Amino acid sequence: MYAVEGCSYCSRARALLVEKGVAFEEIDVEAVPGAREEMIARSGGCASVPQIFIGDRHIGGSDDLCALDAAGG
Repeated sequence: MYAVEGCSYCSRARALLVEKGVAFEEIDVEAVPGAREEMIARSGGCASVPQIFIGDRHIGGSDDLCALDAAGG
């Protein structure tokens, strides 16, 4: 998950992943050089955070993750 500190949407996504017991890596796009550019390239142009991936599959943002969870995915 690409994120930034203090982002409420990032906190929401993080909380859901923790609640579900999902192991994940969090990359702070403000702290890690080149991370924002990598996120934008991997997501097909999405510049907002969070951007969530399962392996190489782009899930999207916090709302997309919550929708996936609600659908049982």
